[in-house]
Formats: sequence, structure tokens, C-alpha cells
Amino acid sequence: MATATVSRPPWMNPPSVWVRAIKAIVIVCIVITMIYPLVYVIAMSFAAPEQARAGVIFPTKFSLDAYRAILNGGTVVDGLRNSLFITVVGTLLSLAATSMLAWGLVRTRQVPGAKIVLVGILATMFFSAGIIPNFMLIKYLGLLDSTWSLIIPGLISAFNMIVIRNFFQGLPEELIEAARIDGAGEWRIFLQIVLPLSKPVLAVMGLFYAVAYWNTYFNALLYINDSTKWPIQVVLQQYVLAGVAIPGAVVTEGQPPPPGVTLQMAVIVLATIPILVVYPFLQRFFTSGVLTGAIKG
Repeated sequence: MATATVSRPPWMNPPSVWVRAIKAIVIVCIVITMIYPLVYVIAMSFAAPEQARAGVIFPTKFSLDAYRAILNGGTVVDGLRNSLFITVVGTLLSLAATSMLAWGLVRTRQVPGAKIVLVGILATMFFSAGIIPNFMLIKYLGLLDSTWSLIIPGLISAFNMIVIRNFFQGLPEELIEAARIDGAGEWRIFLQIVLPLSKPVLAVMGLFYAVAYWNTYFNALLYINDSTKWPIQVVLQQYVLAGVAIPGAVVTEGQPPPPGVTLQMAVIVLATIPILVVYPFLQRFFTSGVLTGAIKG
């Protein structure tokens, strides 16, 4: 009895050597295209003054003059300090507010009107008041020209709250009921049982909040007029993209100031590196945090 052979579709067959070679070349080209600008910016921020003035493609002599000039005081240091305060305080407050709101919305039977609040929060994901109403609200609250105007309006993200709420719903209900039978109140259950079990999703959402706060730019342009209160992203736009000379840059006595290009690249590095340094430590939480919170069932 003859057996029928089933032919596989072409896309299931292993690719030839030439196809794999072409794929490898394309991937290498993409990686180089993405990595080179970052490496170039970092290298130019350390470039020796004579090479920076000569406009070399890639420096071979390096110096710390640009970093000494902008870190000895002035607008860049103020911007870094402001961004650090906004990021740290804003992230902590946002995590606290978002996790408490998410836990309250999980306990729909214990919290009256929780479903109505949830619908209202979901509506904010599709509708926005606009720039003028938001500006008027900040003005009437007395937050203009205040760092808090960059924290309070974005204290809770609807998307982050939904992810944390879904994660909370996936926690074992038996554990919560056992703690309640033992006499634990809602606050004790939340602080000593729910939060310790939710470290992955809280770490991921904390990174999302931190990146958003660190990259605060548009709201700062709207609400902050005092240049000493600008976050680093506004400083980056004003003195790098707009080409304005960086005020407050201190140079060594008897030496010419560093070239403008090295100062600009140094500001870019200082505005970028903090998030790049934090990200690898939280990367391991992404799979268990985001997927568990976003997919339920």
C-alpha cells in the first residue's frame, strides 16, 4: 500500500546558506545603524578640543573638559537636579497612588461605586480635556512655575493602573481570605501580602513612570517659566537643539572653553545615561510583570 507524501509549504523549509547570510548581513547593518549614533555622541562628548574643532568623524584623543565645564554649576546641574527630584518623587508617588487605586478597584464588593470609578478611568484613555483646560486647571491650583505641576497631573496612568489591577486579580484569593480570617485588615493585607507578591509588575510600572517623568518636556514648557526649575530635557532642547550657548559652564582658568559640540554632546549623554543604567536591572521583571498583568485567564 503506497503512502502519500505530504509536502510542506516553502516557508517551513529551512533557509539556504545564502538566505541566512543575507539575513545576517542585514541584521548587522541595522545594529550598526542603531548603535553608531549613540557611540558617536558618547565619543564626541569626551573628544579633545583640537579634534572637536577639526570636525573629525570619530575622535581618537579624549578629554573631560566638557564634563568639568557643565558639572561645575549652572543650568545643566540645575536641570539634572530638577529631573532627579521629579523622577524619584513622582515615581514613588505614582506607584503608591496607582497601586492603592488598583487594589480598591479589585475589591469591587467592598468599595461602593468601584465599577463607576473604573469606567471613568477607562474613559480618560480615549478622551482628553486638551491643553487650554489643563493649563487653566494648573493655574487655578496655583501650580504654575512649580515643580509639582510636572508631577501631580500625571500621578496616575490609566494604562498602568489597569495592568496592576489585572495583576492583583491574578493573586490567589485563598491567600487573601486566609489573612482576613486571621484578623488582618485591608491595609495589612495590602502592605504585607499584596505588595510583596507584586514586585515584578511594580518594578515594570515604576520604570514606565520613571521614563515618563525623566522625559518630561512639553508640560515643562507650558507650566515652568523659571529656567532654574527646568528639567534636563528642556535644557537639552534650549541649549543643544536650539544652539544657544550653555550659561553657567565653568572653564579652567587660562584655558580656552571647550568647543560647543562637545558641550552639547555631554549634555545629551547626561540626559540619556540614567535611564540606560537603570533599565538592565529591571529588564528581568518585564516578562513576569507585563504579561501577567496584561493577560488574564
